[in-house]
Amino acid sequence: MASTYTTNSGIELIATGEQSGTWGDTTNVNLQIIDRLTNGVGAITLSGTTHTLTTSDGTLSDGQYQVLVFGGTPSGTNTVTISPNDQQKFFVVKNNSGESVILTQGSGSNVTVANGNSAMVYADGAGATAAVVDLTATFPAAGALLAANNLSDVDNAATARINLGLALGSDVQAYDAQLQAIANLTPTDGVFIVGNGSTFVGESGNTALTSLGVTATAAEINYNDIAALGTSEASKTVTADANGNVKLSEEVQATTYLETVVALSGTTPTVDCDEANTFTLTTSGNTTFTFDYSGVNLTTDDSYGFTLRVTAGGTHTLSWPASVDWPGGSAPDAPASGETDVFVFFTTTGGSTWYGFQAGDALA
Repeated sequence: MASTYTTNSGIELIATGEQSGTWGDTTNVNLQIIDRLTNGVGAITLSGTTHTLTTSDGTLSDGQYQVLVFGGTPSGTNTVTISPNDQQKFFVVKNNSGESVILTQGSGSNVTVANGNSAMVYADGAGATAAVVDLTATFPAAGALLAANNLSDVDNAATARINLGLALGSDVQAYDAQLQAIANLTPTDGVFIVGNGSTFVGESGNTALTSLGVTATAAEINYNDIAALGTSEASKTVTADANGNVKLSEEVQATTYLETVVALSGTTPTVDCDEANTFTLTTSGNTTFTFDYSGVNLTTDDSYGFTLRVTAGGTHTLSWPASVDWPGGSAPDAPASGETDVFVFFTTTGGSTWYGFQAGDALA
């Protein structure tokens, strides 16, 4: 009975009585084939655009290496045909050839290994329809450990970041020199972060004010800090209510005290107590006055008064609000044509009653 060969590796199966005198040589070749199948690394030199990777029966051949390192100088994408097409094969492939390598065994699927990449592939040995399959992309370990974070596609750093949901500029902030400048600053007490036109720097309070375009002095900025202005602040006596009215709990001492003067007009003028404390009017006809104190928000705890100067533009009457209480119960006579009278009014009842006095008569 003659010797036969294993289907996929070409190892000689020595029949009984065969290889007399050469049995040892044959056995050594078989053991070397096994060594290539289990640990062998073969350097495969490529040229042109095609190459045949052959496994020969009973002979050491390139198709028996477990690891294939493609090199050489192919002129373009190189198609490597695994022969014979009825052998089942498993290869670990490293492509250093400078071109892509296509592994094929028949008309079935092929595997392309880009230059610089590696792959683990098997050929199913199905003859004319034999297929080559890339195992690397289908490893259970890759699916369990990488696909959970979609890292199965890590062809480049940008793709890996996108797969992880870490795309620069949309998912995470890309490196920025200005942000780095802020990160490099020491968090010193009292230091402000200010842009100087090209980057961000840390500046002290006074310097920061200049950089921000503020020309006020520290005293001006702290104008409401009474102690900083040299006077005892006691219990912070300066307050402002929701209407913007500033109130002092103690006396006000001023070198000069000025009041705003509002000129009234028409025959139905309104004295708006929220605008001034002094009003003037030159009559143009019989005149009826209205006092509006709604904007002042008067309460029974407040005292408010105003002065009214009336110049008669002719012989005209003056009518006052019913809330005005005149001495003796009667309003004084209106000034004669061309004369000026001065009237003073004040209230301590929140505006429900006004006490009126004629402070000057026929002053013109």
